[in-house]
Amino acid sequence: MVGSGHALSNNSPSIAFYGISVACIVISQALAYFTSPEGQWPGQLAICALASIGMQWLMFLPSALFGTGSFFDVTGTATYFTLALYSLISQGTYHLRQVIVTLFVLVWSVRLGAFLFQRVKRVGKDQRFDEIKNNMPRFFNMWTIQGLWVFLTALPVFCLNAIAQDSDFPQWTDYVGILLAAVGFSFEVIADNQKTAFRMDPANQDKFISTGLWSFSRHPNYFGEICFWIGIFLACSTMFSGFQWLCLESPLFVAFLLIKVSGIPLLEARAERRWKDDPAYKTYVDTTPVLIPSITKYSVGEIIAMLSEHREAPPVRIGGDDLSEHLIEEGALQPVVEAESTDSSMPQELPPSPMGRQRSAGEDVGL
Repeated sequence: MVGSGHALSNNSPSIAFYGISVACIVISQALAYFTSPEGQWPGQLAICALASIGMQWLMFLPSALFGTGSFFDVTGTATYFTLALYSLISQGTYHLRQVIVTLFVLVWSVRLGAFLFQRVKRVGKDQRFDEIKNNMPRFFNMWTIQGLWVFLTALPVFCLNAIAQDSDFPQWTDYVGILLAAVGFSFEVIADNQKTAFRMDPANQDKFISTGLWSFSRHPNYFGEICFWIGIFLACSTMFSGFQWLCLESPLFVAFLLIKVSGIPLLEARAERRWKDDPAYKTYVDTTPVLIPSITKYSVGEIIAMLSEHREAPPVRIGGDDLSEHLIEEGALQPVVEAESTDSSMPQELPPSPMGRQRSAGEDVGL
């Protein structure tokens, strides 16, 4: 890469950032062209592609003027909401499948937008942009990439809403898709609420969370995010044909970024550096899956109690001994963990997008 040799930085030439921004426009328009219903180019999808990036540019202007990144996440979620609603209204067919899928995205974006707004309001600023906002080409590039990010993620919804025809509803893809989207959304909301409550308790400072959903997965919010967009794709895919199956990139894109790029790898590395000598953390990592939740170590009653009461996970049996007894013998504290930011170093200029669930310093969900 240009600059440091590993990733773009403030020392990288401006042409590199502008080149990436141009590439974002080309990629979004190419996907819009291939996935548009026959005879509808340029049309609704081309407008969504342009507007997705254009809305970011619009908000970049006051952000650059005032030197702030506080509008970044809210703009991203507002773009999801605005374009999902526009794609439904502009076609005007309002088939039940279109309405249900669009409502899912609208509710998801409003919930996430409100959550991120409250976070920025509580912190006072978005620390991710302390360095980036001092380099206008790089700052501009972040906004442009977020526009592409939104378009790639929501493309199945835009594509479905652009199709005038309908088919019998529901079909098996609708059942599975809606169920997955509902489960994924629930995981996100519950995980965020549990982490927020945990973080608000002064007694949990400098600790990591291992209660509620966090006792089943080290990244339940990411699991929910991936499930949500898989479900949205499946429900939309009932009507897909030809190049519209390129919309499969949406859940693959989300999963790849969270699992391999800007989500889990960064959080796991930070947690390892911070608690590598903590036997409680080591045991938590050894007994808790990184992404896909495991419920086999708890009874149904224990699971219900943890989710409803948000209490500590019961002791896990290891070779017949209680995990809690093992930790006491090691002199370790009950595992409970402060969140770490994943955004202070953004690999390969990937923006801290709301879709990617990236959080500002000290406010991330996950480890």
